[in-house]
This record gives sequence, structure tokens and C-alpha cells, in this order.
Amino acid sequence: MSPRRLDVTVRDLPLAVSLTAIALVPAWHQHGTRLADLVPERPFGLVGVLVVAVECLPLAVRRRWPTAALALVFAGFAFDQLLGYHTVGGTALAVALVSAGAHAQRRRRATMVAASAGFAVLMAALDRIGRVGAADVVLFYVSLAAFWGIGSALRVNRLAETERTRHAEEAARAAERTRIARELHDVVTHHVTAMVVQTEAARYLTAAPDRLDETLAAVSDTGRQAITDLRHLLDVLNPGHGGELRALVEQTRRAGQPVELLEQGTPGGAEATIYRVAQEALTNALKYDHGARTTVAVRYGPGEVDVRVSTDGSGVGTTAPAGGGRGLRGLRDRVGTLGGDFAAGPEPGGGFVVTARIPVGATS
Repeated sequence: MSPRRLDVTVRDLPLAVSLTAIALVPAWHQHGTRLADLVPERPFGLVGVLVVAVECLPLAVRRRWPTAALALVFAGFAFDQLLGYHTVGGTALAVALVSAGAHAQRRRRATMVAASAGFAVLMAALDRIGRVGAADVVLFYVSLAAFWGIGSALRVNRLAETERTRHAEEAARAAERTRIARELHDVVTHHVTAMVVQTEAARYLTAAPDRLDETLAAVSDTGRQAITDLRHLLDVLNPGHGGELRALVEQTRRAGQPVELLEQGTPGGAEATIYRVAQEALTNALKYDHGARTTVAVRYGPGEVDVRVSTDGSGVGTTAPAGGGRGLRGLRDRVGTLGGDFAAGPEPGGGFVVTARIPVGATS
């Protein structure tokens, strides 16, 4: 038995036991459904206990085996009526019908036909040993059909919700594939184009060895940068990389960037996006503010995570980031898709800051 099925049975057991206990109370006998004017010919005794047990206890498996539960409950209900006990355990039949309508997966039409046939046989048997009103029979049958209909409506709504969730997940996966394809295209196109142009230029520099060496060195640097960028992008696709934030900080320190990591609270989700934000911000810090004191602050809250990566502007770089680069723009789209907020820009006193508010529980 799977843990999930066991859990459903455990959750349904209290209802079954409670209804059984109530139906066994002598004061509640003759207070249940009465389809025929019958009185018990024998004391309640052990037979009555068995009838109530068959009538009520199968509710414990009403979601695991809905059809079997309905059959047992109906059998108990039939004996309850035929023996004239009329206990409140008859309520179990309505519960079993709703559960079968909601959870039965196979042979639903056959189940309905069999249940209707069983009801007709029970009414014929009751009519032979007691008086059964035709209007009461019709009304009771309509009521039972309504309970099945309620369960069927619940099933339709559940299936519709499952389908909506599936479509939403497929749309999210398609959007993520599109984003990854765009980033791969940008990385490969940019660097390979630069390498092709530089290599073509090198063909005309054979007479100038110094410039040829410089050009070939640029090609080599571009290739290494392409490999680095592709590794960063593949890190995003690695499901296990989210927990490597400390390793990322340590790697950046070894590259010559003094980084302080501040974490507050307990991690509870969105690790992949947190890692991606920190990764891109630290990459920019290495490029544009190398050697500057850098702070990575992550605050884990109950419903969201706040990430702030900032430099103090004391380092060196070839140019200042404008906040609209491919990596930062991709992060803004990524965080926005998750329902969060993203910002990047220069600090008034110098340096650069990247902030992100990431909802916890969103698919990273």
C-alpha cells in the first residue's frame, strides 16, 4: 500500500468509526431511513452489530476503493431495511454515493446500472414483506441519484482544475525553454561572431607579428569567455546548483573580489533564482568594480526572499554597467515571471546594487 493511499484511508477512518458507534447506540435505533413499515422480528444483538459494521465501516476506504465501498454499504443498508432495524447508519449510503461519484475511475456507467438494479430488487423485496409507497420509492431514488450527481460534479471540477494546472505548467516550461534558447543564442552568437571576425582579421596580419599575436590572444580570450558564459548558463539548468551559494561566494573571493555573505532566516525555496541573481551580480562586480568590497545579503522570509548584492565603488573596471545588459535583463524577466521585483543600478555614493524580491514557492 502506498503512503498516499494509506494516508487517505487513515483520514477517512474516523468518519467510518464515528458513524458506526452512533448507529450502535440503542437509543438511535428506529431513527434512521424507513422505506417499509417493518419492525424487527429479532433483537438487535450480534446480527445488528454485523449489519451496522457492513453498512458503515467501508466508508474508511470510500476514496481508495469507492465502488467496493459503495457495494458493501448498500448491502448493509439493504439488510438494515429488510430486518427492520432502521438505524442512522443508513446515512452511510449517501456518503458512499458521493464518494463513488467523485472518485470512481472505471466502469462508472456499469456501477450506476448495477446500483439502480440493486435498488429495484431491494424495493421489490421490501414490498413483499411490508408496504412500500410508490411516491416514497421515487423520491428516495431521486435523492440517491442526486448524491451520485454531486460526486460526479466534484470529479468534473477536480479534473478541470488538474487540466488547468497541467496547461499552466506546460506554458511555464515552454516560456523557460524559450528564455534558455534566447540566452544560449545570445552567448553563442556574440562570442562566435567575435571569434570569426578576429580570425578573419588575423589572416591579413601575417606581416605584423605583434598585431597577429595580439589578435590571436583576443580570440583565445573570447573563447574562454564563451566557455565561462555557457557554464554559467548550464549552472542555471542544474537542479542542484541552488544550494551552492556559499561556493559561488568563495569562488568570487578567489578571483580577487572581497565578498561578504549575510544570510538571515531559513531557506525555504527559490534557491535556483537566488543563485542566479547572486551569480550575475557578482559577475558584474568582477567586470566593472573589481576589487571593491562587495556584500551579498539574503533574507529568507515566510512568503518571499529578498536578495541584495552591492559594491562600494572602490574597485576598478573598464566601464560602468548600465543595468540593461543581457544578463540583468534576463534576470528581470525571470524574477518578474515568478511574480517578484528586480532592480539594478548605480548607488548615489558610488558602486552598483542589484536587488530582487522572489516569492517563495514559485517555480525557479
